[in-house]
Amino acid sequence: MRAFLASSIGVTCAAVLVLPLAAPAGAVPDTRTAPAESAEPSDAAGSTQSLAMSPLPAPSGRTTESTESAEQGLPEREVDPFSLVGVVWDDAGAELHGTVQVRTRAIGTTRWSDWQSLETHNAEHGADPGTAERESGTVRGSTAPLWVGASDGVAVRVRPETTDPQDRGAPAVPLPTGLRLELVDPGEDPQRLPAAGAEAAEAAGDVRPVGDAKDDRTGALDESVLPALSKAETEALAEEEARLAPGAQPFIGPRPGIITRKGWGADEKLRERTFVYTKSVKAAFIHHSATGNNYTCSQAPSVLRGIYRYHVKSSGWRDIGYNFAVDKCGNIYEGRAGGVTKAVLGAHTLGFNSNTMGIAVLGTFTSSNPPAAAVNAIAKLTAWKLGLFGADPRGKTTLVSAGSNKYKKGKKVKLNVISGHRDGYVTECPGARLYVKLGSARTSSAQLQGR
Repeated sequence: MRAFLASSIGVTCAAVLVLPLAAPAGAVPDTRTAPAESAEPSDAAGSTQSLAMSPLPAPSGRTTESTESAEQGLPEREVDPFSLVGVVWDDAGAELHGTVQVRTRAIGTTRWSDWQSLETHNAEHGADPGTAERESGTVRGSTAPLWVGASDGVAVRVRPETTDPQDRGAPAVPLPTGLRLELVDPGEDPQRLPAAGAEAAEAAGDVRPVGDAKDDRTGALDESVLPALSKAETEALAEEEARLAPGAQPFIGPRPGIITRKGWGADEKLRERTFVYTKSVKAAFIHHSATGNNYTCSQAPSVLRGIYRYHVKSSGWRDIGYNFAVDKCGNIYEGRAGGVTKAVLGAHTLGFNSNTMGIAVLGTFTSSNPPAAAVNAIAKLTAWKLGLFGADPRGKTTLVSAGSNKYKKGKKVKLNVISGHRDGYVTECPGARLYVKLGSARTSSAQLQGR
């Protein structure tokens, strides 16, 4: 059994340190201080490199009592190709109080990026306490992963906070044990967008994935794309599946097109084979993935495969944490396996995974506005999926907390049917700029349901 933890509490930038370059090729490392590392063989399905961190020396002239003396990281070094990076540690319940920053080198260049900050999670995502996934013994603490594109060089530094923010010489808050840098190669795409016209379509926000869109009306997930249905077709299908009581008013939005796990190239050998379901889907929690906005829509399947591998292989979850994902062009993706019409238990909002679904918009929206296409996709997806379970997107519902830093275990909480992650947990997720768009998403979702 695997489990996981994911999303975002903002981090601040720290002053740049001068880090030494890695030893030249062929040099023998000092085995007394060289970090342990492990890596999977790279193949079409992707791979993960895991590098243990070491203490970094304090900058010259600084007091040994400062935070710099407690920093950990790795100097610039050449590695196998990767596109997504994150940091994990041993104890999923331990909080990382500090900043995590990385520098990367693009493949085929000598150019290193500036220092980029990773958002620290501090347990705001993941399976609920007491569940088999959470108690599996494989779950680790983790930062949000960052999409950096094809790279073959990396450096990382983790700087802890001080016990007294007003005193720069105060002792540092201890960092979690077992800090490791995770470098994820998402592998190859299962299919390619047509070269002709793809860039123009993406610029117009209208990229559609290639795939067999034949609909057998069963909702089977053996195709790359589950095609869109009209409202009448959606209602008829719901009646066939006995989802509606005889004569009931079908407040269900039209089913949007959904790129299946096969469509975005999920390696089904990574996840656990079994599924876990809850009784209903009473609410949707909206997230941002905090992986950054430096991706194209044609790269979105690769970003999703990177997140999936990071959640399972690096963080120890049973599958990707989110039930659905949305990219900047408004494409909708199936997330955690188990069936898009079913109440699949996710690992997206610690304390409120039961009877809810998690939707992650790929990107970071703390200070950047989410594209209108992504907000529209949230409305379309929630109008359909919440409608299958009789939920009004403009309404409120009562959920029972499984325990979070905002609501103690067992507390009954009244929340919006479409809520942001921060409504159930003290966090910046889904980013201030996306959070303020949820009101319009609720209105549009209800209209699509015919309310």
